[in-house]
Amino acid sequence: MTKIAQELGSIVGSDAVDQWENIEDRRRVEIARSLKAETFPSCIVYPHTEAELSEVIACAYQNKWRVLACGNCSKISWGGLVEVDLVVSTQRLNQLIQHAVGDLTVTLESGTKFADVQDILGTAGQFLALDPTAPELATMGGIVATADTGSLRQRYGGVRDQLLGMSFVRADGQIAKAGGRVVKNVAGYDLMKLFTGSYGTLGIITSVTFRVYPLPEASGTVVLTGTADAIAQALTNLRSSALVSIAADLLSSGLVACLGIGQGFGLLTRFQSIPESVNQQSAALLQLGQQLGLQGAIYSAGDEVNLWQKLGEPISASSTEPVITCKIGVLPSAAVATLTELNKIVPQSEILIHSGSGLGLLRFEANAATPQRILEMRSLCQSQSGFLTLLEAPVSLKQQIDVWGYNGNSLNLMRSIKQQFDSKNILNPNRFVGEI
Repeated sequence: MTKIAQELGSIVGSDAVDQWENIEDRRRVEIARSLKAETFPSCIVYPHTEAELSEVIACAYQNKWRVLACGNCSKISWGGLVEVDLVVSTQRLNQLIQHAVGDLTVTLESGTKFADVQDILGTAGQFLALDPTAPELATMGGIVATADTGSLRQRYGGVRDQLLGMSFVRADGQIAKAGGRVVKNVAGYDLMKLFTGSYGTLGIITSVTFRVYPLPEASGTVVLTGTADAIAQALTNLRSSALVSIAADLLSSGLVACLGIGQGFGLLTRFQSIPESVNQQSAALLQLGQQLGLQGAIYSAGDEVNLWQKLGEPISASSTEPVITCKIGVLPSAAVATLTELNKIVPQSEILIHSGSGLGLLRFEANAATPQRILEMRSLCQSQSGFLTLLEAPVSLKQQIDVWGYNGNSLNLMRSIKQQFDSKNILNPNRFVGEI
């Protein structure tokens, strides 16, 4: 075993350390896609407890070993390329700490899978109002670290809005806490918002507390498809109406075709409430769409569940080509126009924009990608007061382009915060904005 593996094995046990060549194939492939060069980490470590994780990070800090932190590796390739000495996974920190049913909160270790959390909450008639990428694989710590949620943001807010408290291991190995386990909590600095979306560069999350919500009695989704102008008008009418949706997503023609729900551009609008309200609102929106010449349908029960599951699946799952995934953001008022222009640049791309926030995803096959084309799409988004971040892409492409494309004025402040939290720059180095 390597020196690093031997030393860390004495902390967590040899069965909790895998050398690079022994890591399971899926995990090794995902890790390799996050590396700057073919200098692979010596091992991956799986601490069983927060205390073990603390010792592991303290050891890395003393030896100046660079650490790539992850959960179940479902998002480890997001962000900038890194050069590290070892990988630390929180996968085995997966216990339910507390589910306060009456207080509508749940506290879990960070390695707990999102799907398992929903199963636990479902038995009490509750749910976590997040819809992350790869829900069967995603861990709670990874969701917080990447601020990963989707359509439900319109009704419930983002990850940072639902996160009440957390504990984490600092770069020097010390354990720290922030927030609490109640909804109305104002104690201390709001580190939860700072850590949300920091990509593991400030500390390694060990537990999280979220607010939860009662499961709705009924749910229904209205699908409208047709021309961009008609979709834009339908969205305008929806916004000015008394209809209350929990999600309203704009879809490119490529994504509409992939889902097999019609032709042209699409608008998916979801209602959740008591059955009478869902049925009435769905019928009203369907009629509104038909008056604009749009094709429409109402999805409910199992058909609706399958529709939203397919919407979250990667592009062309059967394709052998690598896939480019970008996170985009534009002004909500410019969402339809931006969607139309992006669709012209890469006609076969799958684009989804949440109409309430202007955030979304852009996916297309790597053979259609060049640095110039990505920069053209980024320029388009920035012209609408937005952004384009390259999440997943072949290493060769990430080496040719600035993954984040950040052009704001907060870079010096972010670097200062990083220096305060991780002065030796050992946690996920170069993964965040400005190679932080």
